[in-house]
Amino acid sequence: MEIDRNNHRRRDLVLLCILLQLMVSSFTLAYRPGDIVSMSKSGQYHGTRTFWQDVIGKHCPIFAVNREALIPIPKPTGYTGADPYKISLQVGHEKFLIPWLLLINRKSTEVPMIDVHLRYTGSDLHGVTAKVLDMPHHYIEVHPDIHKQFWSPEQWPKHVLIRYTWQEISEIDVSGGFYVLFGSGLVLSFILAIYVLQSSQEKIARFVRETVVDSNVPGAGMAKVE
Repeated sequence: MEIDRNNHRRRDLVLLCILLQLMVSSFTLAYRPGDIVSMSKSGQYHGTRTFWQDVIGKHCPIFAVNREALIPIPKPTGYTGADPYKISLQVGHEKFLIPWLLLINRKSTEVPMIDVHLRYTGSDLHGVTAKVLDMPHHYIEVHPDIHKQFWSPEQWPKHVLIRYTWQEISEIDVSGGFYVLFGSGLVLSFILAIYVLQSSQEKIARFVRETVVDSNVPGAGMAKVE
């Protein structure tokens, strides 16, 4: 019996630790302004896709900061220039997927630019969308070599300007957050109650046994008459 009680206690402690770790992880995964938001990319050319590769920090989005970066595009395997070249992006630890973006062999003579729109509330990233645009001429004036190297068939990797624009969403689901916190607190209280009850079970059982034994003793509880 003592071994079973110890096993129950250990099991409850494990459940309590798991719950606490889940609650802590929800906070550690939150973003702060200025944090680098992880991103990975994959390329597709002539029906062949590359594996997902991590993008280095200086090319990634920065949480709640509007910025631009020049992201390198490596030469695809077997590239001949006859087929379109596309890339796809995954953003954040939530793995928000951006579908395939056509960068090379578009029906345009302008240099492409990737325009990424990110939505957030507080410390949470809620969604990412992106599209390919013609690079505005004032960007080309800032980066005068980008036009020449992009259209040069020998120059690789190509460098494409990527623009990150952040939008803060003000609609906060207060009721939903309240229910999540209330549910987490209720589960935690339930586990703690079970642990306290099982910890006190031995004392309660001993008290019951002593009470039963005393009640079965003849003359127990009667006053002594002289």
